[in-house]
Amino acid sequence: MEIKVVKDDGENTTVELKSGFSLMDMLRDAGLVEGTCGGMASCGTCHVFVDAAWADKVTPETEDEGYMLESLADVVEVTPQSRLACQIDLTEAHDGLSVTIAPQI
Repeated sequence: MEIKVVKDDGENTTVELKSGFSLMDMLRDAGLVEGTCGGMASCGTCHVFVDAAWADKVTPETEDEGYMLESLADVVEVTPQSRLACQIDLTEAHDGLSVTIAPQI
């Protein structure tokens, strides 16, 4: 199973999906995001844009994630599709998930 990713340089790639891990884990292991805080929603280095078709199929935004995205908006583009990859738990149902790596700080 795979996740479709548009890298920050616009190049398309795929990443293997492993159920039971966060999206950040998969993207970090592929060298696409830093994930500096290790999944605590406190750094924003795993900021992605989730394709609109998948928005209601991923883990709902947490309060902490919302606060971090608000603070990121001061320095990078944040959209309604913005999510922190560390807060998205993956299952087999996410096969084909499409995300774009957001601009980083």
